[in-house]
Amino acid sequence: MQTHTTGGYSPGLDAIETASRDEISALQLKRMRDTLHRAYEHSPFYRKNFDAHGVHPDDLKSLEDLSKFPFTVKQDLRDNYPFGMFAVPREKLARLHASSGTTGKPTVVGYTLGDIDMWAQMVARSIYASGGRPGDLVHVSYGYGLFTGGLGAHYGAEKLGCTVVPISGGMTERQVMLIDDFKPRVIMVTPSYMLSILDEFRNQGLDPRESSLKVGIFGAEPWTNSMREEIETAFDMDAVDIYGLSEIIGPGVANECVETKDGLHIWEDHFYPEVIDPETGKVLPDGEMGELVFTSLTKEAFPIIRYRTRDLTRLLPGTARSMRRMEKVTGRSDDMMIIRGVNVFPTQIEEQILKCRILAPHYQIELTREGRMDRMAIKVEASGSGLGDEDRKQGANELRHHVKSVVGVTVEVEVLDPGGVERSAGKARRVVDLRSA
Repeated sequence: MQTHTTGGYSPGLDAIETASRDEISALQLKRMRDTLHRAYEHSPFYRKNFDAHGVHPDDLKSLEDLSKFPFTVKQDLRDNYPFGMFAVPREKLARLHASSGTTGKPTVVGYTLGDIDMWAQMVARSIYASGGRPGDLVHVSYGYGLFTGGLGAHYGAEKLGCTVVPISGGMTERQVMLIDDFKPRVIMVTPSYMLSILDEFRNQGLDPRESSLKVGIFGAEPWTNSMREEIETAFDMDAVDIYGLSEIIGPGVANECVETKDGLHIWEDHFYPEVIDPETGKVLPDGEMGELVFTSLTKEAFPIIRYRTRDLTRLLPGTARSMRRMEKVTGRSDDMMIIRGVNVFPTQIEEQILKCRILAPHYQIELTREGRMDRMAIKVEASGSGLGDEDRKQGANELRHHVKSVVGVTVEVEVLDPGGVERSAGKARRVVDLRSA
């Protein structure tokens, strides 16, 4: 069994991945106690937070006792910017990552060398579960830099024994040229940027089904099973989901197994999941939909206790691995749009677009307000430049009908030329909310 200490990685299943539920729970309890003590003794934030809520690490007698401890939220990281959440001196950190900080100061996370090694092992485990193997050429199109995606994928692929092409995002023409020339078997990329790569394959007159790519590991944004089918059909590949967020470690918290593709196995020896009612904070039983909460079990620099991710999912029993699965995340509580009393997620719109042959899966939702009434407009691309006005009108009417009948809201639809929706080399900006303006 792999531990979180620095060391080598042996490709293949770790013993804990097929251990009994009792074995997993016993390891979790031991590591959770250690983490609570580390946080209380070395993080001023957690000592103050635990004391304010009248709890102490010694109060944890069982895994269920974790519910006695307070939640951590993103605002806590912002309030303690830059280094106030850490449990080691800044000089002991090997690396810092941060969010983009588009709404103010970024949220900062830090890693010891041991943390980086554990993270690499979890990404290596994730790539192996996806179907990647030692010796594979891995094309990494996640962004490098303060974003955890690129370097997280990079270190994990190297840990597994793969050859890495660290191309990052952007320069799509060059990406396709290198895929065609280098012949990677695995690509790690956001699903929205994979669609841009697909468009460029076709622009260059290349058949994506003839490419060397056989495994796509997609994360960093919600995507649907319809999108999976679109990508798998276009490339003749397996498309699997990887999950993570910077506050917990980065990519590699959970991953689908290529054998089943039935939800993401959480690497529960390092990350303890809960699902809560987002309104009350009450822990929900496995199988019920709610907000995902994580507690780290082995992180040294930045232990995090009951972090509210805002991702909506449910916990399910293990299948290809013993560890529990989380259902594919297709929405976040803070991504939810309320349009005339109806809750709408961008992925619901994506599902309907993918039903329309005339439309391409490049879209953006624009929200405005007229008087007291919210208005939703969908800008979506035509599937080809040769489509005439009648075809586009048909596509718009079809999408409008699907959204009204399935999602329950009335929308306006504008069908643009191919390339008319803004592209991103990272996470796609699906919603533009102009209501405050």
